[in-house]
Amino acid sequence: MQGATVTITGGTGSFGSTMVGHLLTRGVGEVHILSRDETKQDDMRTRFADSRLKFFLGDVRDPDSVADALIGTDFVFHAAALKQVPSCEFFPQQAVKTNVLGSHNVVEAAAAAGVRAVVFLSTDKAVYPVNAMGMSKALMEKTAQAFARSHPGSRTTVSLTRYGNVMYSRGSVIPLFVRQLQAGLPLTVTEPRMTRFLMSLPESVGLVEYAFTHAEPGDLFVRKAPACTVEVLARAVASLLGVEAPELKRIGTRHGEKLHETLLSREEMVKAQDRGDYFRVPLDARSLQYELYYEEGAPEANTFDDYTSENTTRLDLEQTKALLLQLPEFQALAGSAR
Repeated sequence: MQGATVTITGGTGSFGSTMVGHLLTRGVGEVHILSRDETKQDDMRTRFADSRLKFFLGDVRDPDSVADALIGTDFVFHAAALKQVPSCEFFPQQAVKTNVLGSHNVVEAAAAAGVRAVVFLSTDKAVYPVNAMGMSKALMEKTAQAFARSHPGSRTTVSLTRYGNVMYSRGSVIPLFVRQLQAGLPLTVTEPRMTRFLMSLPESVGLVEYAFTHAEPGDLFVRKAPACTVEVLARAVASLLGVEAPELKRIGTRHGEKLHETLLSREEMVKAQDRGDYFRVPLDARSLQYELYYEEGAPEANTFDDYTSENTTRLDLEQTKALLLQLPEFQALAGSAR
């Protein structure tokens, strides 16, 4: 990354901000931030105060603004997306425009600009999707992999990462629990038995960087992650803020939510390579000449399980508290609660 130019779409979000801070310590030449929120751009410009940051006001839905941001770019981290499940349920056409068509614009512009590598950020909700957000992200994955499959000679390496809940990211449940506790309100939980993967923002950045440095065209990378129930998470947050017996208010499952999430399907687990902290799933590069394969199946798929938030390492209350205390935000909050 030394001296390289990196573009981050959706660069003013939680992931983008963390990635910018990481890149600036790695000696990059320039970081292009493409986003549509001028206020967040101004906040980031003031916060970092670094001449290597260059801001582009635009939207991945607009091919011209994407092309402008990618001029002279070596590497692209594509984080721009509509991520809120309920919002996408009510406005699925907007999810398609940003998550699918916008991603197509990014990969086409990257190839045209001669970008060396593009890493797409996906989500566990793209596996067996039951909501519009997950469906649009699944199609985003297919869009990226279709480019890799159709352009094997391209100088642009396109790969994917897929991850679960990023702790303390914008719009996630942990900041909501903190605000409710500070206001003396009950903690609203959807379904106490619901499980979710847990990952920190630095771990999500590490996953993307791992993909960038190790990917072959079309690869999918997943970081192994623990999980806990929503109830345990709520009680852990409360305990760290000095509330040992919080009032929990069950509000029921929201639009498009699953009881458990899946990071890799059993079909993907058949092909997955264990890389220690990560799984790598290579591209299925078969052509449309299906007659070449019609006598071959994959019976071994029946011997694998999905990799889910139900069967991964399950954290209890104390383990969840210990994980939360690794976050700078919680170190500050826990200290002020004492």
